[in-house]
Amino acid sequence: MREGAQLTQAEAGKRYEVFHTDCPARDMVDHVTSRWGVWVLISLRSNDLRFHELRDSILGISEKMLAQTLRALVQDGLIWRKVEPTTPPQVTYGLSEFGQDVSEPLTELFNRITQRLPPRSPG
Repeated sequence: MREGAQLTQAEAGKRYEVFHTDCPARDMVDHVTSRWGVWVLISLRSNDLRFHELRDSILGISEKMLAQTLRALVQDGLIWRKVEPTTPPQVTYGLSEFGQDVSEPLTELFNRITQRLPPRSPG
C-alpha cells in the first residue's frame, strides 16, 4: 500500500500525487483552504453575490484579497464570474457545480464547529 492520499483524475483515469510539490491538485487545495477561500465558498453557498456584497459579507477581507481569492477560485473552476455590460460594470459570482461539491463539506465543518462551541454570552 502506498503512503498518502490520492485524488483520481476522472478524464484520464490517472492518479494525482497530492504530496508532490508539483501536483496541480495541491494548488487548488491551497486556494480552497486559504485564509479567505473557505469564507468565499461558504458565502456563495446560498446565493450568487456581487463583489461588494461578498466584501460586505466577509468581515475583515480587503478588496485586494477578495479580488485575488476570487481570481484563483474562478481559475480553478470552483466559482463562475458574470460581468454585466453596465456603467460601472456589475460583476456577479456564484458557485459552479464543482464549487458546490467542494463547499458542502466546508459548510458541514463550519456547522459542526459552531454547534459544539459554548453558547455566546450576551453583551
